[in-house]
Formats: sequence, C-alpha cells, structure tokens
Amino acid sequence: MDALAIIKYACAVAVGAVSYFSLSSLYTTFGKRKGLTSLRPLRVLITGAAGHIGYALAPLIARGLMCGPEQQVILHMHDREAAAQNLSAVQMELDDLASDLLLSTEIMHDLEEACKDVDIAVLLSGISPKRSHEDFVQESRAMYSLLGRALNDHASENVKVVVVPQPASTNAAVIADSAPRLSAENITILSRLAQNRLTQQVADALNIHASMVSNVIVWGNATSSCVLDILHGSVRGERGFVPLQNCVDEELIQIISQAVRERTASIVQARNLTPALSVAGAICDHFRDWQLGTPEGSWVSMGVASDGSYGVPEGLFFSMPVTCRGGQWHIVRGLAVKEDVRERLQACIEEAQQEQGH
Repeated sequence: MDALAIIKYACAVAVGAVSYFSLSSLYTTFGKRKGLTSLRPLRVLITGAAGHIGYALAPLIARGLMCGPEQQVILHMHDREAAAQNLSAVQMELDDLASDLLLSTEIMHDLEEACKDVDIAVLLSGISPKRSHEDFVQESRAMYSLLGRALNDHASENVKVVVVPQPASTNAAVIADSAPRLSAENITILSRLAQNRLTQQVADALNIHASMVSNVIVWGNATSSCVLDILHGSVRGERGFVPLQNCVDEELIQIISQAVRERTASIVQARNLTPALSVAGAICDHFRDWQLGTPEGSWVSMGVASDGSYGVPEGLFFSMPVTCRGGQWHIVRGLAVKEDVRERLQACIEEAQQEQGH
C-alpha cells in the first residue's frame, strides 16, 4: 500500500466513510509490508520505570534491541503515583520515536493492572540501601512478595522475569516463592552487566575489539563478590579462536578483575549517578539471547535457578554460563573449574544460601 492510498484512507475517515475495522485492515496491510505482523505483540512490564534505568531502557526496547527487529511490543510502565508526571514525559518521548515496533505505552500505578497478561517483566523496583542491612532485606522481601503475587495472578503463564536491583538473589527467591504458577526457569537475575564489563576490560587489556572476546563467565551473586572467570574464554584471531589463558598472566587477570569491580564506583565518581545506559544495554542483551538464542559455540552468564551443576545446590539462584535455544536456557556442563575458583565459588554459594534462606 503506497502513501497515496494511506492519504485516501485518512480522508475517508474524516468524512466517516471508513469504519474502525477498515482502519485495522489498513494498519495490518501496512504492517505486513514492513514484515511486522507475523509475530504476536509482546507485553513488556517495566517496574520502577520512572527511574533513570527505565528511561534508558524503554527506547532500546522500542527500537527492537531487546525482543528483535520484527517483534512489536506494548510497554507497561509502572511506578508510584508520585512519578506520574515523569512517566508522562517519558511516554511523550517514546511517542516521538515513531517506532514501528512500539504499539503503545501504557502508564500504570496499580501493580495488578500493570502485570496483566505481560510476557516479559523487567523488575527495576528497589529499596534504597541507605538503611540497616536487616531493614533493607526485609523491605525488599515485602516489595518482591507483592510483585510475585501480582505476576502469579495476572501475568502470562510463561512470563519471563529478570530481577535487577539488589539484593537480587533474595528478590528472585521471593518471586519464586510468591508465584508458584510461574516456572522457576523463567525467573532470572541480571549478571550480564558484569559479563559485558569483563569482556570489555579483557579487550582493552589486549588492545582488541570487544567483539573478538567470547565466553568469559560470571559465577555467583550479581554483587562485588561474584567470581570473574576468563580462563574459559577465547579470543578470535586470524587463524581461529585462541584460549584466553594463553593470552594473559595472573597479574593481568587481577588488574582486569579489579577494574570490573571498581567500574560502578568510577562511573558514580565521574557522573554522580549510578550506571543506567550500561544496565539497560545488559538487560536487552539478557533478554535478546534468552528469546532469540545464543550464537553457536558461545555462552552467556545469567543468574538462574541451579540444577545442581558445579556443586551449586539445586534451586539456588546463581549466575552460571548458559546457552539459550527456543526461549529456554541450558547450563553449560563439564567445564573444568580450577581449585582456587572452586574455593571462591563455595564462598559465593554460602553467601547466596544466607541471602535466599536456604
């Protein structure tokens, strides 16, 4: 359908000659021309959407960086009523993108309404850590218990969930306990930011592009105590892939690991705000690979419910290397784990057990 036909339809609407259903047909025909209607639109929930991570994430979703270049979405932007004006401004900016993939942006303050029929839930809501650790964990548990119940009662049965704010492993465990209708395999924790940072730091250290580095691993909790493992990674060279362990020594590994652990503090010092763009990008990477699959021969790090692999107790939420196919993740098995890494993994397991109440 060309531009002239669209103009004719618009003129017909003005004089009442075209019904709503005809307009729907126009939209469908125009959409088919762009290859956008073969997939059912996905409803994507963002909680805490008025924050700066939500602001950075929403346009990436609208541009297809999370769900794919042909997947249309309906955004459910949820936050407190006090944030209504902020969300309204975000909605206007999203409208101004005029994105083919964004069908609508819905602002919601009622949690149950926001969770209704959602296929993807990005949970950015969190409690300020400026309080005692006990109060921080207790209030986080209360918040995520409400979120879990709302998702259980109103979301799509196969909703895919990612938990972002700390204490992430606790929050994920609470969601799993509060939402028995949801599969534990569909509840995940974001550890991709640490993986992306590790990939880039390795690339910087070797003076190569990040796209040449693959299969680094983040084990454990999505906290500063996570285990950064580059020894299973590889570098793409002119003659194929070279194991990273052949390219780095222990001193360089320590320098790289320290740079990753200090990255958030460095950004805060430079900008006086916590990271947002990199977090939003990591969320998109997380879901894109989960939904569309990981490249052959590659794995990524995701916080998932353990199946007992690598000595991690079954059901414990823990970052591990996974591959993704057909919308499902699968833990990479059989990797050799050095003794010093195994010792640090055990410390992570104990921390996660304490956090998650196992």
